[in-house]
Amino acid sequence: TEKIPLQDYVAQNGQPKTAKEIGVTQGAISKALATKREIYVFNDNGKIIAEEIRKFPASPKVTNELGQA
Repeated sequence: TEKIPLQDYVAQNGQPKTAKEIGVTQGAISKALATKREIYVFNDNGKIIAEEIRKFPASPKVTNELGQA
């Protein structure tokens, strides 16, 4: 299955259609594009799926001065 970068998929289909197909708001698509998140879109037996590639762990835990998360 070919994975298409979100920005390319949106360029072909528009934000409203992409959001509806993935099941998120158009605002979520806009924010993902603006923050350059590494999201790929693909077709899984007729259903449009989006996956994000993220660093693991995403970020170190922030603790307060008592060492609590």
